[in-house]
Amino acid sequence: MASAAHAVTLKAATDPSFVPFEMLDQESGKMVGFDIDILNAIGERAGFDIDLKTMDFNGIIPAVQTGSVDVAIAGITITEAREKIVDFTDPYYDSGLRILTAANNGDIEGFEGLEGKKIGTKIGSTSYDYLTANLEDSTITPYPGSADMYMALMSGSVDAVFYDAPNVGYFAKTKGNGRVKTVGPLYEGQQYGIAFTEGSEWTDAANKALAEMKSDGSYAEIYQKWFGDLPSDSE
Repeated sequence: MASAAHAVTLKAATDPSFVPFEMLDQESGKMVGFDIDILNAIGERAGFDIDLKTMDFNGIIPAVQTGSVDVAIAGITITEAREKIVDFTDPYYDSGLRILTAANNGDIEGFEGLEGKKIGTKIGSTSYDYLTANLEDSTITPYPGSADMYMALMSGSVDAVFYDAPNVGYFAKTKGNGRVKTVGPLYEGQQYGIAFTEGSEWTDAANKALAEMKSDGSYAEIYQKWFGDLPSDSE
């Protein structure tokens, strides 16, 4: 691995609205979050620095595919379709999809309760794909940012939000506390990966760094900072 003194700077992309994975710190004006800490730690070990810019989630994979950026981290679910056009690291986070409703909503207790309802999700996300593949009579509205779909839920414009479990759970515990609730189990178990341009020389170095972080406890420290204790069945 390259030394920090001779690190290469990689162009990186993230989505600014996927809290607590990536979000803008109002005081410093910099991006912070679980993903940002993970990528910076991997870069320090692997020998690359980050020149980070933000963009809408649906533009991130195309940006990596075309080489506009070298690497991206944004809670990106590893899928067969995406693996055909970018290189993913080994998974760094296990996730799934979750339903969020208004706290006083007693009609929706699971996925079957979404039939015939108005549902908000995020443009370009696997949650949107899951909804369109499994519901027939519902009105599915894709929003450009997670804040938009949560606002729609609290204003009553949609009956539920269906999106990545950690983001949904974080909102329910923070800004949505007392106003919204998560319901049902996790749907479609997913794993997040860091995306590099196809054939990138940095993918193997990033995998080695990630493995070291999981082994020496530094991954667990970052996880605890943002989510609490690492689940016992995690590496």
